Amino acid sequence: MSILCLVLVLMLSSASSTSCCTERENNCLLQFLAGLSQDGGLAASWRLGTDCCSWEGITCSSMVSKDAMVTDVLLASKRLEGSISPALGRLPGLLRLNLSHNSLSGGLPSEVMSSGSIIILDVSFNSLGRILPLSPPLTTGLKLPLQVLNISSNKFSTELPSLDGMAHLITLSASNNRFSGHIPTNFCTNLPSLAVLELSYNQFSGSIPPGLGNCSRLRVLKTNSSMLSTSIECLSFPNDNLHGTLEGENVIKLGKLATLDLGENNFSGNIPESIGQLNRLEELLLNNNKMYGGIPSTLSNCTSLITINLRSNNFSGELVNVNFSNLPNLKALDLLWNNFSGSFPNCLLLIYGKIPRWLSKLSSLEMLILNRNQLTGPIPDWISSLNFLFYLDISNNNLTGEIPTALVQMPMLRSEKSAVQVQLHPRAFQLPIYSLTSLLQYRKANAFPIMLDLGSNKFTGLIPPEIGQLKGLLELNLSANKLYGDIPQSICNLTNLLTLDLSSNKLSGTIPAALKNLNFLTRFNISYNDLEGPIPTEGQLSTFTDCFIGNPKLCGPMLSHRCSSAKAVPAPASTLSTGEFSDKVIFGITVGLFFALGVLLDQMVFSRMNIPDDGHYSNPSKFRVNLPLLELVCTL
Repeated sequence: MSILCLVLVLMLSSASSTSCCTERENNCLLQFLAGLSQDGGLAASWRLGTDCCSWEGITCSSMVSKDAMVTDVLLASKRLEGSISPALGRLPGLLRLNLSHNSLSGGLPSEVMSSGSIIILDVSFNSLGRILPLSPPLTTGLKLPLQVLNISSNKFSTELPSLDGMAHLITLSASNNRFSGHIPTNFCTNLPSLAVLELSYNQFSGSIPPGLGNCSRLRVLKTNSSMLSTSIECLSFPNDNLHGTLEGENVIKLGKLATLDLGENNFSGNIPESIGQLNRLEELLLNNNKMYGGIPSTLSNCTSLITINLRSNNFSGELVNVNFSNLPNLKALDLLWNNFSGSFPNCLLLIYGKIPRWLSKLSSLEMLILNRNQLTGPIPDWISSLNFLFYLDISNNNLTGEIPTALVQMPMLRSEKSAVQVQLHPRAFQLPIYSLTSLLQYRKANAFPIMLDLGSNKFTGLIPPEIGQLKGLLELNLSANKLYGDIPQSICNLTNLLTLDLSSNKLSGTIPAALKNLNFLTRFNISYNDLEGPIPTEGQLSTFTDCFIGNPKLCGPMLSHRCSSAKAVPAPASTLSTGEFSDKVIFGITVGLFFALGVLLDQMVFSRMNIPDDGHYSNPSKFRVNLPLLELVCTL
């Protein structure tokens, strides 16, 4: 077996050493050599009668056969001068042809462009000119195998052809030439596999064709400023692995731009100051890139901006440099995951003063979150005019005054739960919203509960009994204020409540027994008030423990202060069941009968004892025998 293997190895070695290129391939290569005015020393090895597989820059396939096949002609940077012979396009097995970085002139032969075998063609950095030859039309049904075409840094002129038939082309580099006219609009149709398109430093006119947006595999696009005409309104290349910087001189030419979406790419550099000249810009999406520097103050000149998304970059500096109050249409601002420093702009925080009246003009407002600011003054009466507002959070401010009746007249809070769900539109937010407490991400408005949060302010007065009309509420927070008086009985009507927090106020009186009917409560807190009496031990309230502390006058099994029997408060008659009511009636009738019987017996005794009308008893000792019977009746 070992001898057989040795013989096979010798046979393979002999076949490989004796294989050579065909006479046709020799002739094709010698024709190319003959077309050169300066061969860069190739003639020393490119000699007639020798195997072309051994020539400089030539690679043949490793085949166990009599003849090999030329697969590579790699002659980059050989100081070649002259023209390219069409004969190179007739090499049947040629896969890669690299003639870059020479001084070749003339045209690129159509035979080379239309080769049925070449997959990589690089003739960059030469002096080739005239017209780039057209590939065979689609009517021939021929699909060329060419995948990489690099003709950059030459002298090609006229218009760029549509390159029909190159369905496998992945990379087209045609930058630094003299191409003019418009970029073909059907690039994505003819070149469905195109991933890299380099067209910079040419003489194109017009704008980037909209059809390029349909190139699903396009990852790199390099264009010159002449393509960015002032007529373009939308420049959108999200998630395309593009790279580069935003050049200020190019941005100026986009005067009619409304949308600039370059998110989720590899752009670097900063936002140029010239962006302030895009006064029609509505959407600026540069998220998830590698951009850095500060946000230019000129951005506040883009008064049409609706959405700004700079998330996940390396932007830094202070935000106070930008006057966001000059952007009246701004609805979404995402600056998450950057390196900003300093204080947050007051115009974004609504930092201090009264709740601004301009909010009343937002007739479609559904959610208003102004918590953790420095707002002062009362809740304005116009709050009830916001017919679609279902989520109001003005907690952690310095608001004062009483809870206005206007607040308890808000339509969406008064609606039943089912009605509210119908009215809330399930549309998604333009940007996701994060809850600071739960760190949950919300993308739709109807994912939020119907809520009224007035906690941690300086509200005074009574809790208005009209609050029981807000039957749509799921969360109610009035904690950490200066409210006093009783817990209104009407609050027990809010049977949909999930959260009720009345803690840290000055509430007094007893806990309404009907609170036990709030069967959906998951959070309940009335601690640190001045409540008194027994805690209802029935229903949902019996499941809470630490929510009653700070009320020294309260008693119950969940506190260390237990209630005595004398402190027990009977339930209101309206809450008795049918069976309990019947028992009470029978008991009352029985007591009445015993009492009547006692009175009758007394009269009989008195008549026998002849007690005078003046009330003086002649024999008091005999009268005492009737007292035990009377005491028995009273005890019953």
